[in-house]
Amino acid sequence: MLSFKWLLGLAGLAACIYYFTIYNNKVTPVVNPIQSFQAERYMGTWYEVIRLPHSFEKNLAQVTAEYRLNNDGTVEVTNRDFNTKKGRWQTATGLAKPVEGLAASFKVSFFWPFAGGYYIAELGDNYEYAVIVSDSRDYFWFLSRTPHPSQGLTDEITARAYDWGYDIDAFIRVQHDKH
Repeated sequence: MLSFKWLLGLAGLAACIYYFTIYNNKVTPVVNPIQSFQAERYMGTWYEVIRLPHSFEKNLAQVTAEYRLNNDGTVEVTNRDFNTKKGRWQTATGLAKPVEGLAASFKVSFFWPFAGGYYIAELGDNYEYAVIVSDSRDYFWFLSRTPHPSQGLTDEITARAYDWGYDIDAFIRVQHDKH
């Protein structure tokens, strides 16, 4: 016979999964995603240039993201970084699922059932840089195909982020070794 505590725990787990599934399916980007997007051109390696601070990226340098398009339209995401506090490289792999009806919009999960919004708010004409936002102004990433984009482009992105209501004083400039 099942104990009451076990049933209560199971009910709590089911409620959490339901909540996060419903919550994570909401699409509420703080900045509208771009309208024209070619997933194939977006694939490959990107360097994280600027980000807002998060606990999951604390002490990280040389951050890259590699995107690979799957046959079903989902995207495999592999983030690689160097943890300066631990003195070692780390890798995390996740899955990005397109949001139906919104171009350049995904729900990305690195740990089921939790997923977050990934919206491409700006993209260079040649897919040389991208600005990623989420469901709140707590998340912002400026990605580039090169670890060291021009200061002019970086200043333009920062100015737009300010106009969009982001706390640019909290921005972290990601360190990349120059080769």
